[in-house]
Amino acid sequence: MTPAELSRTVRHAVCRAVEDDVLPGPVPERITVERSRPGGLGDYASNVALRLAGPAGRPPREIAEILRSRFDTTHGIARVEITGPGFLNFTLGRDSRAELLRTVLGDPARYGHGDALAGTAVAFAPAPDGDPRARVWTDTVVRLLRSQGAEAAVVPGAMERLTVVPAGLDSGTGPDDLFARLGQDAAHWALLRPAAHDRPYTGPELLVQRESNALFRVRYAYARARALVRNAEHLGIPSQYTDLAAHSDAYDTESPGRDSTTQAATQPTAQATATSALFTALGDHPAVLEAAARLRAPDRLARHLEHTAEAFLRFQEICRPLPLGDEKPSAAHRSRTALAEAAGAVLAGGLSLLGIDAPEHL
Repeated sequence: MTPAELSRTVRHAVCRAVEDDVLPGPVPERITVERSRPGGLGDYASNVALRLAGPAGRPPREIAEILRSRFDTTHGIARVEITGPGFLNFTLGRDSRAELLRTVLGDPARYGHGDALAGTAVAFAPAPDGDPRARVWTDTVVRLLRSQGAEAAVVPGAMERLTVVPAGLDSGTGPDDLFARLGQDAAHWALLRPAAHDRPYTGPELLVQRESNALFRVRYAYARARALVRNAEHLGIPSQYTDLAAHSDAYDTESPGRDSTTQAATQPTAQATATSALFTALGDHPAVLEAAARLRAPDRLARHLEHTAEAFLRFQEICRPLPLGDEKPSAAHRSRTALAEAAGAVLAGGLSLLGIDAPEHL
């Protein structure tokens, strides 16, 4: 279950409570769920009960209890707990990870696309001549809005115009020179990665293939994910996730220069942490796309791709997706292959929305 799906599930519970006449309307159009903070309970939390308490004239915890009873048979939610003044805390079911990967890999190019903005029509005025950043920003926001079901287009004479800090162009050069110097991919990243109120960097570091270049890291992570999937296919290892298997077995218990007892004790925790971090990044992708569309903020997607790339690279370093030597393929390898394939799909889909190519080889 993704955050967007959980948000809709919570809203459905509120609708049921209103239909049962135990809560007054209206039902909020959007309900926010967030990752539980350190020290909190479960995987996600929502303050919806606090929002509804005022109009209902009842204590937030009482509202929370009303809503909790409507999650008892919800598929994908293992437990709902109430903390503080009335926060709802959700622990997802054990099969939620397998469901997430099935969702991603079922339609990789459209994972994260939805209908949250269906019925919304948005028209943007064309960007001013000579402002390549405003043009790229506007075109990207149009793609993001369409990914969430909105009807969006650039229309001459439209009232809404997106405003961004322009890219600094050298004296005597025009917008075409920026793309000629950097190429479309690096130019798009340069113009979209900073927030709208920040001036973009358009220097030569954007073309350097090393870790300090965020675009290179994102594209390298995608290329690495695709290479792992190709190699797994060559070894006859299918993409098939088994719950808990991605960080449980098929891992060396000894390596040169390390105490085997210490390593055996620390590896399961490190593997579980790396696996969980990657699942979190993949699961957050739909909510990031929706927020980037609503807020007209493609920089949010760019930052999320950076985070996803880092999570994947850490995962593949610690969990070793493929067997070595005479080691036989296991459920862990199949699960890690599926996770690598899903990570690649998210990275490629996100880059595509930014107008950036995702090469399989770097």
